[in-house]
Amino acid sequence: MNNILEYKGYWTDIKVDFESHLLHGRLEGIKDLVNFESETIGGIIKEFHSAVDDYLVFCAELGETPNEPERMPEYIAEAL
Repeated sequence: MNNILEYKGYWTDIKVDFESHLLHGRLEGIKDLVNFESETIGGIIKEFHSAVDDYLVFCAELGETPNEPERMPEYIAEAL
């Protein structure tokens, strides 16, 4: 099973919370904290893309350079 999503160079490892029936993730490999969640698989993909896009817009609005994600660990990259 592959829980890794990648978009615009950013990546996440989706987690499942069985108690709350939610999927959730955060942008991995950056210093800033960016979280997202959804109740569905299609929704979590959309929320991940929105989180990346919103992060990039937010940084631009502040005049700040967004964190470049650290390189994805090799064992994760191989799973893609």
